[in-house]
Amino acid sequence: MSSTDDATLHAQQLIRFIRDEIPLARAMDLQLAGCDDGHLALRAPLAPNVNDKGCAFGGSLVSLMTLSGWALVELALRRRGLDCDVFVAESTVRYLAPLWQDFRSEARLAADADWTTFFSTLDARGKARIGVDCVVNDENGAPACTLGARFVAKRRG
Repeated sequence: MSSTDDATLHAQQLIRFIRDEIPLARAMDLQLAGCDDGHLALRAPLAPNVNDKGCAFGGSLVSLMTLSGWALVELALRRRGLDCDVFVAESTVRYLAPLWQDFRSEARLAADADWTTFFSTLDARGKARIGVDCVVNDENGAPACTLGARFVAKRRG
């Protein structure tokens, strides 16, 4: 099994977990849009995430980006067999343009973050932080909404 196949299998299991354990994710109709070793993408249809103006609700956008960032970190931990609690410690969101269609959040590590440092810190201290950047693009590929977040993983037990 290739690394990408392994990531996809683990990601599909994680999305089932998210939909089962987080009622909002199920109500949003959150779905896996893709993943590999460096990114994770989630999508949601507009219909259950619409606001009073007919465009995507800001709360749904930030929720999808937060969940995609959280899932990126959780997936990396699960693929290594590590049992941790993952929390969003801080985040900054920017709403740049309205979205009038189904939307997709792409999550990647922040430019100054890397898995090697994250996992060595987690091994040494039992907890670690990592930065994640998420973006929802409009139909032309321009950012409509962005989120920069720091997630914390703490070993259980």
